[in-house]
Amino acid sequence: MTQQSPFPAGTFRPDPRMASLPAMVKAQSLMEAKLFLRHGEQLLLSFIIPIGLLIAAAFAPFSKDLDTLRLGIPAMLATAAMSSGFTGQAISLAFDRRYNALKRVGASGVPAPIIILGKIFGLLMVAALQVTTLILVALLLGWRTDPANLPLGIAVFFLGVAAFTSFGMLLGGTLSSEIVLGVANLIWVILAGLAGYSIIATELPVLLTAVPSVALTHGIASAFSGVMPWMDITVLLLWCILGGIGAAKWFKFAD
Repeated sequence: MTQQSPFPAGTFRPDPRMASLPAMVKAQSLMEAKLFLRHGEQLLLSFIIPIGLLIAAAFAPFSKDLDTLRLGIPAMLATAAMSSGFTGQAISLAFDRRYNALKRVGASGVPAPIIILGKIFGLLMVAALQVTTLILVALLLGWRTDPANLPLGIAVFFLGVAAFTSFGMLLGGTLSSEIVLGVANLIWVILAGLAGYSIIATELPVLLTAVPSVALTHGIASAFSGVMPWMDITVLLLWCILGGIGAAKWFKFAD
């Protein structure tokens, strides 16, 4: 006599289907954030160097008060935004294209827009960790600002991340990995140097105010001081739009 199964017919019938869009975006975002945080060079540029420079600014022997720390936190946040949004994004994208990683992910059934959204949201997770870590370190070192000014400063920081990410995707999505590796690091050094110069210069040339790292540094500093940085926000928005247009037009998923 055949024993009847206690389970309804069809309970274990194979039913393969694509995951929902929110589930795919979540999985892709978490994967991108984990890959970023496991990369030693990315951690160095995005966390260790900004934190180290912030500590150096707090204990600088020529500082008699907290002015260097007050000036340093906007520059370090700008450096962190450049590191994760521009340099990190450009280099990781270039090598993903070189080794056909993007094509393999696409072949798995993940749509191209989900891949891009995953990279964006993964980067936003990293950026949130960056701004939280740097502000906590600055507070521990003695930096103070009106709590009411923090949301605006953080919003300007994320706008800067968006602007640098657009150009990171443009650079990493168009050029070869060898070129990107050298060019991205060179541009990072130049932009970080200009950001540092802008916080100690008594007067800036008009052209320098259009540099994204300078605009981001001054925008964050103004926001933390309770001043709405309209000009800096406008500059960052323009860079974001230009980079986004370029990336949308020339981005390639493979070399």
